[in-house]
Amino acid sequence: MDHDSYILRNRRVWGRAAPDYADAGRRSWASEDAVWGIWRIPEPQVGLFPPLAGRDVLGLGCGTGYVSARVARRGARPVGLDNSSARLANARRFQREFGLEFPLLQADASPMPTPTS
Repeated sequence: MDHDSYILRNRRVWGRAAPDYADAGRRSWASEDAVWGIWRIPEPQVGLFPPLAGRDVLGLGCGTGYVSARVARRGARPVGLDNSSARLANARRFQREFGLEFPLLQADASPMPTPTS
């Protein structure tokens, strides 16, 4: 499968799945505490977030945008990027619902540059 076909297929799959993630996304936006994974391990136990105040953060595959929202609440400047317009529509709805705005972009993250050394 060529790259363009893969991107379009990926976009369709996540677009169809977007409604399945909306309720969990809303719960995550509403939660005071960040939790990770299917076991919902509390953020302080995982320690994934470094100090973020004043930092620029790019959320690749942001989905409902809840991680981007979480880092924005910690003082970062997030930009959420996702391949699916349907998932981004959920994120925009939650931005309005929870009164928190940051840029959301529809794009494929696979051509992201990576360090060579």
